[in-house]
Amino acid sequence: MPAAFKRTLVTSALPYANGPIHLGHLAGAYLPGDLYCLFMRLKGEDLVYVCGSDEHGAAIMIRALQDGITPRDIIDQYHPMIEASFRAFGMSFDHYSRTSAEIHHRTSREVFRSMAEKGAFTYKTQRQLYDPEAQMFLADRFIVGTCPVCGYPEAYGDQCENCGSTLSPSELIDPRSTVTNATPVWRETTHWYLPLENWQERLEAYVAGHPEWKPNVSGQIKSWFNDGLKARAMTRDLTWGIPVPEDVAAAAGIDADGKVFYVWFDAPIGYISATREWAELNGHPDRWEDYWKQDDTRLIHFIGKDNIVFHCLTFPATLMAHGGFVVPENVPANEFLTIEGKKLSTSRGWAIWLHEYLHEFEPDLLRYALATTLPETKDGDFSWTDFQNRVNSELADILGNFVNRTMTFATRYFDGVVPPLDEPSDLDRKVLDAIAAFPATIAKGYESFRTREAVFETMALARLGNKYFNDTAPWHTRKTDLRACGNTIHVSLQICAALAILAEPVLPFSMAKLRAMLNLSGTRSSEPKGAKEGIGWTEAGQAIMQAGHTLGTPEILFRKIDDAVIQAQIDKLGTYEVEEPAEPEAAPYVEPKPEIVFDDFTKLDLRLGTVTVAERIPKADKLLRLEVDLGYETRQVLAGIAEQMTPDEMLGRKVVVVANLKPRKMRGYESQGMVLMSEDRDGKLIPVGSDGENGGVVR
Repeated sequence: MPAAFKRTLVTSALPYANGPIHLGHLAGAYLPGDLYCLFMRLKGEDLVYVCGSDEHGAAIMIRALQDGITPRDIIDQYHPMIEASFRAFGMSFDHYSRTSAEIHHRTSREVFRSMAEKGAFTYKTQRQLYDPEAQMFLADRFIVGTCPVCGYPEAYGDQCENCGSTLSPSELIDPRSTVTNATPVWRETTHWYLPLENWQERLEAYVAGHPEWKPNVSGQIKSWFNDGLKARAMTRDLTWGIPVPEDVAAAAGIDADGKVFYVWFDAPIGYISATREWAELNGHPDRWEDYWKQDDTRLIHFIGKDNIVFHCLTFPATLMAHGGFVVPENVPANEFLTIEGKKLSTSRGWAIWLHEYLHEFEPDLLRYALATTLPETKDGDFSWTDFQNRVNSELADILGNFVNRTMTFATRYFDGVVPPLDEPSDLDRKVLDAIAAFPATIAKGYESFRTREAVFETMALARLGNKYFNDTAPWHTRKTDLRACGNTIHVSLQICAALAILAEPVLPFSMAKLRAMLNLSGTRSSEPKGAKEGIGWTEAGQAIMQAGHTLGTPEILFRKIDDAVIQAQIDKLGTYEVEEPAEPEAAPYVEPKPEIVFDDFTKLDLRLGTVTVAERIPKADKLLRLEVDLGYETRQVLAGIAEQMTPDEMLGRKVVVVANLKPRKMRGYESQGMVLMSEDRDGKLIPVGSDGENGGVVR
């Protein structure tokens, strides 16, 4: 960590309190953040780690209306479940809060009021569909009707999921509310907007000052800059959320009735309110300002890739417009996690829920297996077979086996005390030197947010221990050269002690057991309220175990998992009972279309081309605007792949274009062709391409 920073504030994205935590959540925002914080505390850094439940927004309100309960009923069911699951998993938050708390409402209003007084907002009046029965304005997703393109009767207000057309509510035929089935009416409404276009130059300079950010983060931000930032509404017409302060509304000449903060305005402020609440609970109510208002504080957000724009653009702009707050120093976003090769789907039960996992397995097993497959630069996959292999082949056979052999020899042949290092061999000294290098090597991974690398290097230390143990063969030397055997056990115990600290971030429960076996005390704690002094990360590379030190009782750290246990977990996938309506299972493959004759095929003009420009289309979540060099000309083509591929992933690709397709206008842009995509059974789109010159005919 740069010397300029005296303290670090870490946040993980606030989980939405409308369901339990699953592995996709853990892999994106929570386990990486926790590993980093445990590591930093072991280094002795001044660090605070906050999080909390995100409890506002239209989704919770709509579900409450549909279920005939209150939003409070929903959040009061899931907030304690989420908090308890995190605690059992070993998440080391200094404080876990919730956005329904009074201190969060107060903090959000203070930020909004301060920004309004500084003229940070603009106002915009527009027509929006309103449900007269529910007496509420409707977001696009809460309006359905007949698609004007294909005639599908259940198209949403933003897209037809049958033909893929991007729509607006005004284009739907016979629109109706998904809340009450009533026919919505148009009404005017006025909202506060944050004019991001006014902040683009400063935001670009801010992002450019962080070339160390992960490519998936900087690439996505670049595409937003290329499109040009637009004003984003900071308020909504809802009955659930934090009400707009009446005095602020009166000053703007706007009726505050029914107006609340947009959830993506108040949710990131939850990081500030959680820090305030932490400070108050610890008897130092003003201490939160050290972590939010001092330039020597480093703010880090751990998130999933779907939250990049809010944490890298909207929230920093909010902090800048307010003034006086630090802005994020890094936002190490992770990609998505699939389960057994398939896209995670909570409605279909294709998910692994944390609270259910914890009923059957130890938390450290999942912490390790998931840490080795984190989707740091591309989507990752979790499989139960890989989980079993990680536990059996690495935790049990490598780490657990080494510790067990070392402790067993020390107990049986050296009376349970650390033998002296007497006339060490070259190999003994070489291994001790190697141990000394591991703290810095592993630290590089954590400090650069390459967590998987840090975990692999940690296991490399256990591998070194096993190899050293095998090479020195103490089962032979105990009979022929007890001094050499003692040296082996002495060095092996030093490796065990180093692991007891260096593996703490990924295996906190197991390493606590190992320290008890080693009778190792006086260590620095990785927990928020633990010991701040003592043997920590840097000292882990030194010879911690002194000759003559009495050891504790050996025990098995990790036990292997049988195939039948894993098969039972695989069989559960897709069988969970969920509250959301079950979606029909997809057919193995899309049914083949009717036969055509060769002449029908020859009507298609398929050409190879190279994507020379790729950018997002403002206010179109699923569309990318591509410019494709066809050799003889460049075509503009709109492709509905923005949710699956970033502009950077499309740039430079060879694609196949239907070049004689009649042009069509979408969102004010003309699409002059179609890019061919293959679609797998889970809906994943992959561009069809081939080698060859631009303009080449595909036959």
